[in-house]
Amino acid sequence: MKNLPVLLLMLPLITFSQSTDEVLLFSYFMNNGEDGLHLAYSEKGYEWKSLNANQSIVKPTAGKDQLMRDPCIIRGPEGIFHMVWTVSWNEKVIGYASSKDLIHWSEQKEIPVMTHEKEALNCWAPEVFFDPKSKAFIILWSTTIPGRFPKTEKTGDSKYNHRMYYVTTKDFKKFSKTRLFFDQGFNVIDGTLAFENDRYLLFLKDETRHPPQKNIRLTQSKNLKRGYSAVSLPITGSYWAEGPTAIKNGEYWWVYFDQYRLKKMGAIRSKDLVHWEDISDRVEFPEGTRHGSVFKVKRTVLDQLQKLDSEK
Repeated sequence: MKNLPVLLLMLPLITFSQSTDEVLLFSYFMNNGEDGLHLAYSEKGYEWKSLNANQSIVKPTAGKDQLMRDPCIIRGPEGIFHMVWTVSWNEKVIGYASSKDLIHWSEQKEIPVMTHEKEALNCWAPEVFFDPKSKAFIILWSTTIPGRFPKTEKTGDSKYNHRMYYVTTKDFKKFSKTRLFFDQGFNVIDGTLAFENDRYLLFLKDETRHPPQKNIRLTQSKNLKRGYSAVSLPITGSYWAEGPTAIKNGEYWWVYFDQYRLKKMGAIRSKDLVHWEDISDRVEFPEGTRHGSVFKVKRTVLDQLQKLDSEK
């Protein structure tokens, strides 16, 4: 796993300051996502401790199946936390809610991103990202539309042949029309964006099953919505990996991911974005953690969340 070559990229990810005023949080789901949002925290990125006595913070109400899988949380420039998630295995909407403190949440809503596509099978793994150029939010997710990409119809699991789509919004009330975001001729899910030095970076999962890939790769562009370079070689080695999320922690870039066949979380890190070190055996997550997103918060936010533990 060490010295695994990938394309050299200026990785535009979250930068984690070593300031004692900030800590890392990780949003995740457990089992099938039926009990809702879970949160864990870490001081240095290795050991993650559950909050709320490992019980969910938010119970899902959106969607017919009322799941809360793949929870992605970002803090917008206005200081509000925004969360999107997968509500079902086979619905055409995604879930959305917002919060000022990660404890008290707005009413959950369904964003009908694929209801206009009669044949669409699903909306999986949505991610929300704030674009510093347009001053707007973009939401990505993956959907299978049978017959839309015939050359790869038989490369995925069962009936699934995903591509990534997007909408944009400035207020989470009005949304742009749904458009295709990423297609490089293979089955793709779990896209997540970041920005640095005028470049957009996209982490994604190559979802090809025949022949099997099931790994995490990188691509970049100077334009948010088009022009992404050919994807890199896999950065997660031989793992069947999904749900990437990344952050700059000290002198390393860290990428956390779900080793779903092994039923545990994994991680890699790199100083130069060319040679990656597998540190999966050095990170520890609460038992049952499934993938989500890593982000930083003020310690005062964590202090309030920890009060939930003391009340249990």
